[in-house]
Amino acid sequence: MAPAIQAENLVKTFGDVRALDGVSLDVPEGTVLGLLGPNGAGKTTTVRVLTTLLRPDSGRAVVAGVDVLKHPNQVRSLIGLSGQYAAVDEYLTGFENLTMVGELYQMSNRAAKARALELLEWFSLTEAKDRTAKTYSGGMRRRLDLAAALVVRPPVMFLDEPTTGLDPRNRLALWEVIETLVEQGTTLLLTTQYLEEADRLAHDIAVVNHGRVIARGTADQLKAQIGGERIVVVVHEPGLVGDAVAALSRYALSEPTVEKNTRRITVPVSGGARVLADAIRELDSRGIEMDDIGLRRPTLDDVFLTLTGHVAEERPEEEDGADAKARGRGRGKGGPDGPGGPGPDKRAVAAGKES
Repeated sequence: MAPAIQAENLVKTFGDVRALDGVSLDVPEGTVLGLLGPNGAGKTTTVRVLTTLLRPDSGRAVVAGVDVLKHPNQVRSLIGLSGQYAAVDEYLTGFENLTMVGELYQMSNRAAKARALELLEWFSLTEAKDRTAKTYSGGMRRRLDLAAALVVRPPVMFLDEPTTGLDPRNRLALWEVIETLVEQGTTLLLTTQYLEEADRLAHDIAVVNHGRVIARGTADQLKAQIGGERIVVVVHEPGLVGDAVAALSRYALSEPTVEKNTRRITVPVSGGARVLADAIRELDSRGIEMDDIGLRRPTLDDVFLTLTGHVAEERPEEEDGADAKARGRGRGKGGPDGPGGPGPDKRAVAAGKES
C-alpha cells in the first residue's frame, strides 16, 4: 500500500537560506508521523510544501495518492490543515466560521450548518457558538481552528504545532481528539516541540535539522539509539552547580548538561544503581546539598539534544528562519502564508486557490 503522505528530496531556498535540503519522508495510511526539530529546522516549510501553500525548488510530493505539484486543487480537497496560528475570522461567530469553511468546500448551506453544529459539540464550543471569535480564549480559538480543519472529514491532516500556547487541560483534550481521529483512520503529520506530545501521539518520529531528516524511528527506537542511562541531580545552592558538575564528570559518558534556572544537571552514565550510589557519596563528601537525585532512561528530550545540539523549547515555533523571509514577501500577496494571514490559511485551501 502506498503511503498517504510521501515526500522525496524536497529542496526549498529563500535567497541564501536553504530551508529544505533534500527532505524525504513517508507516512503510512492511518498513522501519525511526528516531525521534530529546533526552530528554523524546516518543519513548517515542509508542511507548507505538502499542503500546496509553497512550491519547492525541486523534489516530489504525493498526498492521498495525488501529486502535490501537478494537482494542487485536488490535494486541497483531500486534506485538513491547522497551522501554528488560528486561521479564524475574529468578526464571525464560531458557528459562522465553521459554516463558511463548509461552504468554501462546496457543501450545501444546510449540510455546512449541520456539520458546524456537530463539530461545535465535539469540541465543547456549543455554548459559545453565537459569540464572535474575538471573544474566545486562546484555547477556544485553537479548538475552533482544529474544528475548521475537520469540516469535510479529510483522510489526511496536517497539524503544525496544534497545542502551542494551550494550558495542560486543553492540551490533553486536544490530544484525545487527535487520538480519536487516528482511530477513525485519519493519517496525520504533526509538527511539535512538546516532546511528550510526540511520545504520546506519534507512531513514528522524524527529527529534522538544517532542512534535513537526520533520524527516523519510533520513540523507543530513537531512545535506544542514543543509549545509556541518566543521573539527574537538582542542586540546592545555585553557587554549587559548577562544583556538582565537576564531581559528576568522573562518571559521565559524555558532557553533562546543565539547566541553570532550575539547577538541574543531567549526566549520561552506565552502571545503573551502583553508579548512582557512587555519585551520591561523591556529592555528599563535597558537601553539595541536593534537592533531588535519581536515575532514569533516556527521554525524547535527550534524543533531541543529542541529535540536534539544541534543547527543545516548549514555546511556539514562531517561524522557521527561512519562513521569516517568506512571510515578509508573502503577506497580503498570496505568498507562502496564504492570503494576507500569519501562517497557512485553511480558507485558501478550502477554496482551492493557488498560493
